[in-house]
Amino acid sequence: MAKRKTKFVCQDCGYESAKWMGKCPGCNRWNTLVEEVEATGNRSSHGLARDIRQASKPEKITAIESQKEPRITTTMKEFNRVLGGGIVPGSLVLIGGDPGIGKSTLLLQISSQLAEKQLQVLYISGEESGRQTKLRADRLGITADSLYVLSETNLYDIANHIEKINPSFVVIDSIQTIFREEVTSAPGSVSQVRECTSELMKIAKTNGVPIFIVGHVTKEGAIAGPRMLEHMVDAVLYFEGERHHTYRILRGVKNRFGSTNEMGIFEMKEAGLREVLNPSEIFLEERSHGAAGSTVVASMEGTRPVLVEIQALISPSSFGNPRRMATGVDANRVPLLMAVLEKRVGLMLQNQDAYIKVAGGVKLDEPAIDLAIAVAIASSFRDQPTKPDDIFIGEVGLTGEVRRVSRIEQRVQEAAKLGFKRVICPENNLDGWTVPKSIQVVGVKTVQEALEEGMGR
Repeated sequence: MAKRKTKFVCQDCGYESAKWMGKCPGCNRWNTLVEEVEATGNRSSHGLARDIRQASKPEKITAIESQKEPRITTTMKEFNRVLGGGIVPGSLVLIGGDPGIGKSTLLLQISSQLAEKQLQVLYISGEESGRQTKLRADRLGITADSLYVLSETNLYDIANHIEKINPSFVVIDSIQTIFREEVTSAPGSVSQVRECTSELMKIAKTNGVPIFIVGHVTKEGAIAGPRMLEHMVDAVLYFEGERHHTYRILRGVKNRFGSTNEMGIFEMKEAGLREVLNPSEIFLEERSHGAAGSTVVASMEGTRPVLVEIQALISPSSFGNPRRMATGVDANRVPLLMAVLEKRVGLMLQNQDAYIKVAGGVKLDEPAIDLAIAVAIASSFRDQPTKPDDIFIGEVGLTGEVRRVSRIEQRVQEAAKLGFKRVICPENNLDGWTVPKSIQVVGVKTVQEALEEGMGR
């Protein structure tokens, strides 16, 4: 008989210890080590429908034939965009998001669209019965015959059904409910999640079937389980959005087959998720013209330019240490830009509270938004609005200079398409491309020049 040994595993980072500790040395979290019993010795390959441990030998890279496999595309262009052009056969994709955000709804709609193309699709739910999944399918209007629903949590039975049906697309909802019989720990533990994901990866690579797995998230918003789970899969997608708002954002944070900066916008309707093909109009539809502290910036999300509104509120502080709060941008960037405005422009912001927000719930992390934030702060401090048809693009240096940004041509074209009349951008970005006739581009070298152009002297 195989020997059994006891170990303590951190449920956040996967750190293993021979004894229990109150604080995990790996992630410095308290009370996260849980006792698990692991079977050691001769472990059989029980649990797999096919012995996938086939002998392999090294090959010269010049002798390997390169083939471009066709991707599986859905009718949702936003979903295809985030994945880099479609679903790659044999890939393993992890989707995470807050509870109730719409992960299961999105994957059920994708499964229906692929089934309508006469592809065999297997939707495996470990949290809902077949009738409960049917209720959601009726609400979404799904009637495809090639869509199979399975309510199962045993990995051995799941592997057998995949071998029997031979689907073209598989969904596991969710990975925290699947278990292997050889692993004695409870479903959802680090050992179970790691072992089940490893076997699903082998099944995907051997059979050439793409598998999408749903992962729960922690209170901090990270995918539950060890971080090695994100390293094992081919792509990691996050489904974001406020539960009280109808818009959802599908963002790729890892993708071996495409860009990691792509973003897809969806709107939650009664009949399911509907893709938003022009998100700039959505983010700017409620913008109030003539209000101080409001600017518009053209930010690049992957290969797509998106126009969003940045709002700033500057008010006198009642405390010794003024507050600096930011939503949608890096909180450390706000005091940095305020220090530049104090030193290079002469704005006395030492005793002012600053509140910065990106309208629409979008998160921006590129340096090209610096100039828009700085102008919004100066506009609110002076109580002087900017022109509603202006867009500000540029990175701000510590010496007050406005630095060059990438893909300025796509940003300006998106601004012209939405009816904006003028773009204030770095002067070094003016050469090497053609400006659209319907818009004026003004180059500036410093933040002082940008404020003079945007608000006047």
